[in-house]
Amino acid sequence: MASARRRTAYVGLGANVGDAGATLAAAIHALAALPDVRVRGVSRLYATVPVGVVDQPEFRNAVTALEVPAGPDDTTGALALLIALKGLERAFGRQRRTRWGPRELDLDLLVFGRARLSVERPEAARSLDAEVDPARATRLLEVPHRDARERLFVLAPLSDLAPGLVPPGWGEAVDTARRRREIAEGADAVRPIASWRGGPRSGEWTAPA
Repeated sequence: MASARRRTAYVGLGANVGDAGATLAAAIHALAALPDVRVRGVSRLYATVPVGVVDQPEFRNAVTALEVPAGPDDTTGALALLIALKGLERAFGRQRRTRWGPRELDLDLLVFGRARLSVERPEAARSLDAEVDPARATRLLEVPHRDARERLFVLAPLSDLAPGLVPPGWGEAVDTARRRREIAEGADAVRPIASWRGGPRSGEWTAPA
């Protein structure tokens, strides 16, 4: 049946307000509790240098691999997952801020199966920042994520889980993109600081990585 179809989705997590590592751990538990969603993998936890607005605390970043319902088509399935992600951001106290600013929790849909999408976001799938950042008000959902290929803080944890993955339209594997960005940004731009231990509903970060 169509309802039984599944997709592997990769979701990027980021935070730099309060105890960011604990926030990401709690977010992974929350993702595991979403209806019909299974967490299939968790990357290492990375300390990352802020991009854009540099006068703010370091970020903590990670990536999770999820098995999710495909929906009747990839657009429907991806939007349903995105709506759930934005709901979790709000539940974790995400505040409205300009682009590149501090984040209580940021959840980005990076890859959804083999889908290549560019579709209008319904209101429930829009970023909270859309109200203060006009550039985000009209942003489409683009899958694979439009900026992931050029962000080392995404590529490093994603390559922990899927180094050989070639997302649609990239023309290169995730690990190849990671090594390319390491040359551009410097290896110190991202530092693994912990690994995930335990199950998706009760696990925690354990140092050293």
